[in-house]
Amino acid sequence: MISEKYIKQIEDLLNNEKIIKHDLLQISFNIACLKFEISNNKKYIVKFFIERNNKFNAIKSEINNLTYLNKKFKFFPKVVKSNDNFLIMEYLENDNDKPDSTNIDFLESIVKIHSVSNRQYGFGFNTQIGAIKQINNFENNWVYFYSNYRLNDILEIANKRINLGKVINKKILLILNNMKNLIPSNPKPLLLHGDLWEGNILFKKNKFVGFIDPGSFFGHSEMEVAYLRWFNPPFVDINFLDKYNDKILLDKDYLNYEPIYQLYYALCNVALWDSSYIKEVKKLLDKIKL
Repeated sequence: MISEKYIKQIEDLLNNEKIIKHDLLQISFNIACLKFEISNNKKYIVKFFIERNNKFNAIKSEINNLTYLNKKFKFFPKVVKSNDNFLIMEYLENDNDKPDSTNIDFLESIVKIHSVSNRQYGFGFNTQIGAIKQINNFENNWVYFYSNYRLNDILEIANKRINLGKVINKKILLILNNMKNLIPSNPKPLLLHGDLWEGNILFKKNKFVGFIDPGSFFGHSEMEVAYLRWFNPPFVDINFLDKYNDKILLDKDYLNYEPIYQLYYALCNVALWDSSYIKEVKKLLDKIKL
């Protein structure tokens, strides 16, 4: 149950509109996500802190991220009202009826995001992935950016949560030391959603509706492709790479270094959830040839 004090704060933010119905979707990382309806039958989503982390405001980061993305695209929820503790946004109607092959509207929407370019890797502010801060300092070298602001950073966070052990740490440090020989150093900096897994992609009756929960930055778009393929959702089929490659050219060696990008997300899951994801880390490390 959600305390009435939170309901009252949401109503105050909506200029005293009355909430007639609400449903708690989840509480993750001390942030509650609530679907609610007001008297005119309009539905909204609100996120708010159950317990505030003063080191990094993930809600404020998402507000800024959605505001940025809504200036460019029509497939992210619009921010309705917000402050440092609450984010109220439009509700995108969706269901669990997802396509079982690559959906063209979905693919073209990813391509639209990945078609926005920048001179450097990074972003104008730090963004979040599962409420973990992603450092987005601007850099000219992708190897440096990915090594320092993604893989090494999440390795340290994961080890603080669960000691990964000497073998895993030694292998990842070896990858970090050899990164310049493993991934492209200068791919075009392209805009990424930043947390593009199945749960953040909405469909209704097999049709693409939109994206939620971004953690954007300018980086190598193949990092996002790798994440999509790692989770292996039904709407990313065996032809996905060919269809994506028709729009945005993939590096000829992409499949060789794909596990290096997937490693970041596996470590994120260790840091965010539990030790069960360590086996995924091990599987990826076994695929990486040094």
